[in-house]
Amino acid sequence: MNGEQLRAKDAVVGGELVELAIEVDEETNWQAEDIPLEIVHEDEHIIVINKPAGMVVHPGAGNSRGTLSNALLFYLPGQASIPRAGIVHRLDKDTSGLLVVAKTLVAHKSLVEQLQDRSVSREYLALCYGVMTAGGTVNAPIGRHPTNRLRMAVRDSGKNGKPAITHYRVKERFRAHTLIQVKLETGRTHQIRVHMSYIRYPLVGDHVYGGRLKIPAECDELFAEKLKSFRRQALHATSLGLLHPESGELLQFNVEMPKDMEELVAAAKQDADRHSRK
Repeated sequence: MNGEQLRAKDAVVGGELVELAIEVDEETNWQAEDIPLEIVHEDEHIIVINKPAGMVVHPGAGNSRGTLSNALLFYLPGQASIPRAGIVHRLDKDTSGLLVVAKTLVAHKSLVEQLQDRSVSREYLALCYGVMTAGGTVNAPIGRHPTNRLRMAVRDSGKNGKPAITHYRVKERFRAHTLIQVKLETGRTHQIRVHMSYIRYPLVGDHVYGGRLKIPAECDELFAEKLKSFRRQALHATSLGLLHPESGELLQFNVEMPKDMEELVAAAKQDADRHSRK
């Protein structure tokens, strides 16, 4: 401090110059793995990836291998010196779509700040149970479920729940389902899944928050089969907007729904069309 090494008990009055010698610990427990990545954009500062459903973002209990972090460490070994291999936000294992990854500490700081001030734009496509009449906003705090620690739930604000805001609008209506476009204002764990279940439009395939499989009466055979075989939540991060950490340029990225979800939505439409002709 001010060019001197002080003791912990020395007083400060403000305005001092503090110099820090920082060493970033590498994620030594995370192993590099040769796993293909679908890279939507890459430059010296960031990588934008289209994550497939079924891929965990970070290694953890029961998922020490095969994660996005393992793949990044193989593709760019230097990511070991960036906190959490440069990943600044996450998608659930069974949610597909866009993620941005920082390649430098400066980019990491910028992206974290953008996420904190809610300037990162994130939009999703989801197929939910029920026929919505219109879009809307869910403003309901989310926290850990009081009895099941593996789940999240709408909780009282304060110590139990953190602010969570989800905007949604109708893209297409079917006989018993709705395709919606969802925009996150906050980024709580399982936010879209919890909020849609809370307003009683749970996501198709979400066995944690959506309950048992529901097949509409007189359902088209193809659609019934697609519903039975769709074993993940029907949720895809389709759009991502952010300011480039170096240039400040507004970047916008978009990807189409993956094949499994695209076929599910197409079967819902075919089922609706067939019944409308009766």
